[in-house]
This record gives sequence, structure tokens and C-alpha cells, in this order.
Amino acid sequence: MTLDHLSLLARFQGEFLAAVPDADPGSRVPACGDWTVRGLVEHLAEVHHWAAGNVRGAKGEPLGDGPFDLAPHYAAQAAALRQALAELDPVSVGRVLAHPQPMGPGPVRFWHRRQTHETLVHLHDLLAATAGAGSVGLAGAAPDVWADTVDEVVTVLQPRQVGLGRMAPLRHPVALVATDVSGTPVWVLGAPGQRADEVAPDVVVSGPAEALALTLWRRLTPVEAGLTVEGDRADLEAALAEPIVP
Repeated sequence: MTLDHLSLLARFQGEFLAAVPDADPGSRVPACGDWTVRGLVEHLAEVHHWAAGNVRGAKGEPLGDGPFDLAPHYAAQAAALRQALAELDPVSVGRVLAHPQPMGPGPVRFWHRRQTHETLVHLHDLLAATAGAGSVGLAGAAPDVWADTVDEVVTVLQPRQVGLGRMAPLRHPVALVATDVSGTPVWVLGAPGQRADEVAPDVVVSGPAEALALTLWRRLTPVEAGLTVEGDRADLEAALAEPIVP
């Protein structure tokens, strides 16, 4: 299944914006350290602004220090990102996340996917802040979308963290099985470029794609996410203790 990331991005941005007025700006965001709702909204607005600059291959002008009127501020940066992505051919060259240098030339379509998942994870965060705790099912994305979130971590984000020297390669790769996606896809975290059938991991983690994604992003523990863990749990704990996402 090919995902329409631009449509998904617009949808998740709209849902994020709609949830801002219901959230107390001073409320803590679960599983995100000392972040508050205000910090979360301003962060995602800043990320959209930064990404829009990279789409065009240039650094955007600073947004200022705030404090901002959160809903209009976020709406403006979300719209500016969508406009930048709509104006440029997906195969045209911008600046994308890379390694061993943090940024490098790459196709604009990179940001279609990256900003979709950035927004989806932070939509979960915002809804968790309002609910008082994170849980599977807060952000209503389809399993295929969450599976793509998992794939991005395994194939792009975690290998980049290693390539930038932010973490050592995982000593024990971890198999991830999405049980609610057609074909039951399997990924192996920590074994870039290798097929799942080429690796014999000591631990296999299985469950819904959303549960896998939120665990990789450290929003939920495997227990909170309701995942099934077979094999050496210490290998899983060691992997999740690493900065596998930026």
C-alpha cells in the first residue's frame, strides 16, 4: 500500500490544531520529560518551519522567542510547510536528514514522510496531555500508517543515530512484528540493510503497529503498549534505553 503522506500530514495537522484549545498550556506531556503543552506546540511549529526551509534548501528566518498565541502560531507554520511541499516536485532536491553529516542533499518527498510521522507522534502527545496519560488509540491513524512510522525508525532514524555517533550499533538486534497489518510485516531494529530472515534476534516483540511505534518513540513501555515479548527482555530494554530516535 502506498501512503499519501501529504494528505495524511494535512489531516494530522488539522487534528493537532483542533486539539490545542482543549489542552492546558501548562499541562505536562506524558513520557516527554519536563515538556508542557506550550513547549510541545511551539516545538512542532518550529519543526514545521525548519522543515519548510530545508524543503527549499535554505535556512528559514527565526520565528522569535514567543510566547506565542498557540493555535494561530501553529496554524501559520503548518500551512507554510504544506505550501512549501505543494510547490515543489517531490523528486526535486532539498536538504534532508543524513549521516555522517547531519544534513545532506535529498528528495523533497523525504519531508512528506518525515513530517507526517513527526506530526502523528506529537498528536499522540497532545492528546495524552489532555487525557493525563498516553495509551494506544489516542491518535486515530490506520495500522498501515503506524507501520510506516515503525519502518522510518528502523530504516532511517536509528541508523542515522548510529551514523552520527549518537549511539553505538545495537549489540543485539530486536525483531518487531506488526500483527494488525496485512502480510504481518517484520522489521529488525539494529540490522540495517538486512532482511528479517537473515537475522536471528534474541528477542521478538509483536503487537499492533501503533503499539510498536509508540514504544520505539518511548511514549509507552512495552507493558503499557500491550506488546508480546518473546526471548531475552534484557536485549529489548537495552535497545529502548538507547537514543534510537532523535
